[in-house]
Amino acid sequence: MRSSSLVVLLVLGVAAAALPACGSADPDPTAWQPGPSSTPVPLPGGDQGAAPSGRSGFGGPGASASPTPAKMFVAGNPNGGAAVPAEARPVDTSKPTRTVGTGTPAGCTSAAVVKAVAAGGIITFDCGPSPVTIKMTATAKVRNANGPKVVLDGGGRVTLSGQGQRRILYMNTCDSAQGWTTSHCQNQDHPQLTVQNLTFADGNSTGDRGEGGGGGAIFVRGGRFKVINSRFVRNRCDRTGPDLGGAAIRVLSQYDNKPVYVVGSTFGGAAGQGGSCANGGALSSIGVSWVVLNSVLSHNEAIGHGANPARTGTPGGGSGGAIYCDGNEFTVRIAGTIIERNRANEGGGAIFFVSNNRTGTMSIEKSTLRRNPSGAFETKGYPGIFFLGARNPTTPGSTLG
Repeated sequence: MRSSSLVVLLVLGVAAAALPACGSADPDPTAWQPGPSSTPVPLPGGDQGAAPSGRSGFGGPGASASPTPAKMFVAGNPNGGAAVPAEARPVDTSKPTRTVGTGTPAGCTSAAVVKAVAAGGIITFDCGPSPVTIKMTATAKVRNANGPKVVLDGGGRVTLSGQGQRRILYMNTCDSAQGWTTSHCQNQDHPQLTVQNLTFADGNSTGDRGEGGGGGAIFVRGGRFKVINSRFVRNRCDRTGPDLGGAAIRVLSQYDNKPVYVVGSTFGGAAGQGGSCANGGALSSIGVSWVVLNSVLSHNEAIGHGANPARTGTPGGGSGGAIYCDGNEFTVRIAGTIIERNRANEGGGAIFFVSNNRTGTMSIEKSTLRRNPSGAFETKGYPGIFFLGARNPTTPGSTLG
């Protein structure tokens, strides 16, 4: 996606006058062309452009038991106060399709998780009364025909760990290895993946550059996706690259540009617990809309250098300490959320937002952004943010500092 963000370095002299070596001319946004990570994958037969009708609803070693008492965690910002729309609320998992485990940690294995995710449906865990960590020895991959709903509910007591060696969860409607289910993989309403009441720890997609890379804990392309009451800690993806990102989550191509919902969740949350990637220390996307409600994103970092496109002699990256969003028509809404103590080597210590055709919008409602240093550039009047879109971000009831 090098060309997709050509506008960034060319307009920095306009958006942040203090930046060195930046041009002052704003190029024609219509000249942008999508790169490989947003190019639809040709399928045999069928119309790539047609959209399906929407469905109703939205939907190895054993685990190690923790010595702490059994208690369901609460993630996110409990004082956020943002209203949660019906489709962003938790999925009812009282009648699961399948359960990982048979009442003890020994039954909660990586193999059992991989098998359950491939089979789809509503998945719960029965690993005993105490919190457990399941050490993933392989990435759990959604099979596109096994849905339409795929729900993982950890009950607040399950951690899925990538052990610093692998991505934890993967869904891609355009990956033929997971089965093509329509002739328009980049715009279909299923599978509908939900993760709730789970912790994703030590995911690492470094070296996996498929679909542009990124997504240390979770990678999603296509269908629908939402995250509820979940925690993401110490996740990683490649350290350099001009447009890859999402140490915790990378998302591409959501059905009809409907948003990814992130509700009541924590990314990082304490020193040493945040995510780290070239861009987007927590979240990253291309052409995808987000609604982030009552959440906390802190201590994440964008550690690349050279920005996008990469400056001569640099590998590129370093933008969006917490959130990195690029593409054309998309929106970002943040409400009731705390974004603090994230950092970026280049632009947007908290948020990097570039809508290449200047149609994108962002609103930050009743939220707090503070102490998110941008190493090289940010938009004047919006500390911690670099923004190019239809108009300045709206910030009703929010504190930026």
